[in-house]
Amino acid sequence: MFVWNADDLNADQVKAIEQPGSVFLTACPGSGKTRTLTYKIARELSLLTSDKQRIVAITYTHRAADEIQERIEQLGVDTSQLWIGTIHSFCLEWILRPYAIYHPELKNGFRVINAHDTERAHELLCSEHGGGLRTFDCGHYFTSAGHVIACPDWKRAKVEALLQQYWAELRANRQVDFEMILDYAYQLVRDIPSISVLLGSIFATVLVDEYQDTKEIQYAILGAILKASGGKAKAFIVGDPNQAIYGSLGGYAITPAAFSALSGVSFTEMDLTVNYRSSDRIVTYFENFNQLTSKISAGGKYKSFASAISYDSSTNRTALVDEVVRLIRYNVESMGIVPREVCIVGPQWLPLAGMTRQLVAALPDYSFSGPGMVPFARDIDNFWYKLSRIILTEASPQLYIRRSRWAGEVIAALDLAGINTASITRKSLLRASNTTTSAETDGLKYLLECFDAFFDALGIDRTSSPMLVEHYEAFVEGSQRRIERLIADGATAIAEVAMFRKVFDEKTGITVSTIHGVKGAEFEAVIAFGLLEGMVPHFNEDDKIAAANKLLYVICSRAKKNLHLISEVGRRRGQNNVYQPTDILLACTFGYDQIP
Repeated sequence: MFVWNADDLNADQVKAIEQPGSVFLTACPGSGKTRTLTYKIARELSLLTSDKQRIVAITYTHRAADEIQERIEQLGVDTSQLWIGTIHSFCLEWILRPYAIYHPELKNGFRVINAHDTERAHELLCSEHGGGLRTFDCGHYFTSAGHVIACPDWKRAKVEALLQQYWAELRANRQVDFEMILDYAYQLVRDIPSISVLLGSIFATVLVDEYQDTKEIQYAILGAILKASGGKAKAFIVGDPNQAIYGSLGGYAITPAAFSALSGVSFTEMDLTVNYRSSDRIVTYFENFNQLTSKISAGGKYKSFASAISYDSSTNRTALVDEVVRLIRYNVESMGIVPREVCIVGPQWLPLAGMTRQLVAALPDYSFSGPGMVPFARDIDNFWYKLSRIILTEASPQLYIRRSRWAGEVIAALDLAGINTASITRKSLLRASNTTTSAETDGLKYLLECFDAFFDALGIDRTSSPMLVEHYEAFVEGSQRRIERLIADGATAIAEVAMFRKVFDEKTGITVSTIHGVKGAEFEAVIAFGLLEGMVPHFNEDDKIAAANKLLYVICSRAKKNLHLISEVGRRRGQNNVYQPTDILLACTFGYDQIP
């Protein structure tokens, strides 16, 4: 059985991990949720009694899956019987690809299109349908009862017609997009119960990370599998309802009782309430936005740190960049915080992109990672993106586990593309990658030359696979469009190979991110702007009070030492109005600090 050192975990973490039945765990920010999940998976792997059993862990992002698997492997635990990844990857690997033959729209084969293909199709259809439609109006998600369109009511009929045409074209071309993966997977487990029965007999434990970001259709799929196991499969569900900020995408925090009814699983409800990330002052502050009854306490090394917490509702938008620069300098130059531990947070990509460009110009001695700064098409399901990760990262002992796992994903993708991979191992693939190089300084040209050299080294004709050709064209076109857009905005250095390599570097400079993008991360200093009614919360939110509390909770709980909040004045809202400070934030009574 997997064992750990006595000081690895606290008593509540140990209790959750050793609980023999199913657990519904509410974990506050900084409470060691990922560590608890990691040790739980390691323990469950060590308890398996058959080589036919599997442990399945569903994460919200691929990055989270990578991090957890690496941690487990570093603990010395064999992960050969672990499957970990996103719900979309799970549905593809365990439901769609094995059982597509049983679905009338999938039985003759299908191809998953990438985000670039979807965006391009939506652009063409918006142009064709007119009526002022834009690609972001096409946002939608599926439930077990149908689909939900996220655009304003007055556009809904037009978007419905557009989507029906879009789906018809996908069916005609035997294509499946990101959202349809879930819909088809649900249809299969609903209509063919034996699929759930088989999977339920294989999975000893199903773990779900960040359950508050899960959609109804995802709960339905996992619930059907757990129910079909007849009580043999356990569940370990982890998350924080206070951080359920993906409501517009269909995510919500299900209650333990509701998921128990759906899955047939009886849960023991547990909590992790000690925050090891932030100072006591910051924990006390973000508790103002806590909508749960449990009390959070600080318990980490920064517990007694004299945090600076400021709120500014007077700086004009025209002076916003200067104020952010001042706060950066205060934290780095006066407080001694290293730049990689500073994060700038905003509610929307557009003002963040402008902020990033202006900060780069104002602080030439600092480096930044911000919106739109990724120079090539970052489509995680595209084969050439998967290969780019290996080519652009250093062949070092520190990265070997990660690169080896990526190599496994590339081999699996080659196999799916119809390439004979019998003679390719992870080590041989990495050797081929390590020996490919190019003298090009242009990033995209560098990658394309390396792609050719890589396939030459393996003795494979990449043009023999329609899937590889389609992915290649999408990757190149998407990358060229992104680079052209960034250069037009003044980021001329973005096309250089050095910038391409930074995509997979550990963070070295100041992070600029949306609220949604920063969730799960932590920084010593957080500077947030755009905290305005209509942005935080977004004007489309139904329950604006709850939405504002959750967004502010996420922002504030990222900070370890210092926190700076800004509701700038003079940001225009439409033709004749300006945004006002977020009501919930304005009403919060606190002894804020004045930053010198």
